[in-house]
Amino acid sequence: MAKALLGHVGGPYQRMAAELHRLRQRVCDLEARVARLQEERARAGPGTDDSGHPRSVPSHTARGWPVADDD
Repeated sequence: MAKALLGHVGGPYQRMAAELHRLRQRVCDLEARVARLQEERARAGPGTDDSGHPRSVPSHTARGWPVADDD
């Protein structure tokens, strides 16, 4: 009787199942976003210019800050 009542009320497994559902939904959302970004990049063409990105400029650090010259 106690197991039936616990299962009816919810118990610890219901919380775990809800968290698992939330995580699976998040994975699906992220996979869809990756697919959408890949399609956008493919439509942009193979010669997409990333010259404005800080990591593509050798005189800038990864955060976009200028590299200090040791003069």
